[in-house]
Amino acid sequence: MPFCLFLGLIALAPLRFGNWWSRHYSKVSFGLGAIVLAYYGLGLHAPERILIALSDYLRFIALIGSLFIVSGGIHITVKGEATPLANVTFLLIGALAANLVGTTGASMLLIRPWLRMNKYRVTGHHVVFFIFIVSNVGGCLTPIGDPPLYLGYLKGIPFWWVAQHGWEIWATGVAILLAMFFAVDYRNFLRAPKEVRQRLAEPADRWQIDGLGNLLFLGVILAAAFVERPPFLRETLMAAAAAGSYWTTKRSVHEANDFNFHPIREVAILFAGIFATMMPALDWLELNAVKLGAPTAAVVFSGSGLLSSVLDNAPTYLTFLSALLGAFVDQAIVGQVREFVQHHTADLAAFPHPQAEQIRQTLAALQKYHAAAFMAGKVSDADIGVSFLLGNAACHKFILAISAGAVFFGANTYIGNGPNFMVKAIAEQNKVHTPGFLAYIGQYTLPFMLPMLVVVWWIFFRG
Repeated sequence: MPFCLFLGLIALAPLRFGNWWSRHYSKVSFGLGAIVLAYYGLGLHAPERILIALSDYLRFIALIGSLFIVSGGIHITVKGEATPLANVTFLLIGALAANLVGTTGASMLLIRPWLRMNKYRVTGHHVVFFIFIVSNVGGCLTPIGDPPLYLGYLKGIPFWWVAQHGWEIWATGVAILLAMFFAVDYRNFLRAPKEVRQRLAEPADRWQIDGLGNLLFLGVILAAAFVERPPFLRETLMAAAAAGSYWTTKRSVHEANDFNFHPIREVAILFAGIFATMMPALDWLELNAVKLGAPTAAVVFSGSGLLSSVLDNAPTYLTFLSALLGAFVDQAIVGQVREFVQHHTADLAAFPHPQAEQIRQTLAALQKYHAAAFMAGKVSDADIGVSFLLGNAACHKFILAISAGAVFFGANTYIGNGPNFMVKAIAEQNKVHTPGFLAYIGQYTLPFMLPMLVVVWWIFFRG
């Protein structure tokens, strides 16, 4: 109930009583979050669950905050007039960059030059399609791209596996959104008088990047994302990189970017409430996901996607991955594979032919993707389960379904993915009109994202 109430307030309060909300949203966020924390701490006596949520929030805000600060120290001067074709090229570059520096990094680095290059005609569709393509769909190829894929990488899915097997899904989604954007942006472009475009466009003869030293700090943050031990070293490195960037960046660069801490403060407060109040929803999902039985790829795609639209997409991804392991992985096969890895003995003749073949496929995937652990005889049951899915070609579409579902559907609402709210806050700080929570869904998600998702489902997951 607190979670649903909080979502309702985020959607409606700015429209119905915006002045009150701008003054008191922090009290609402902390108040509703405190109710759930008290329920878990005093009612359920589950302090460990609170610590897990707190740890997830700290990891989230450390990454988001450090990238926000470092990107604020890089000023990109764009070149020439923002024609529809130039805008499409920029968004495509952003989609590719999202796989190298993450959707958060690409969003924070590119949103300000994106707004400046379109300053004479910037409107809501520029902000929303940037969120669609750069902040979400574009980052569907690598673990760096989006947190769900990073968690999948930590669970044993190889770094380039999604790119190798799912690039057609990525290309289809990005191409459809770029085509839609071009059609909308071309109409907007024609409305702007030519003399206004020529007078207000960026200089036609120069690209310029100031604050290049911050690329070093950006590299530290991206490298730190893969540090697991000791606890909180990753967050410490990110905070140190952010501090180093802030204190070494020239004041003129921050002024050129209109840099201040208001956007990250708003995101930190709202997501503190979201992470706290969504605990019961995530726990219910984890307990009941196994009841899906043997779901179809379409159910996995839409189910993980719809929940990722309103819940944090990283734990939703993990929950559906666990459901897939429970639905498809035979524990007898896991035990036989473990026996072979530890003692290099396996009586495959004792198993029916399909199971014997599945054991061979699982062992081959373990040797390919976990060679060191396989040779040492120390693979975990989780490694065996994921290797079963990787080794069985019929299961590939299910991994791709939760990967695409978690990443793509995160664009459906402002709360579907961390960068979404950040982009909105930066746009509003730059006096750019952005649609409200419900307008975002009604004017953009339903007419643009939904058709793209239906096409992706029809081509790749319908069967």
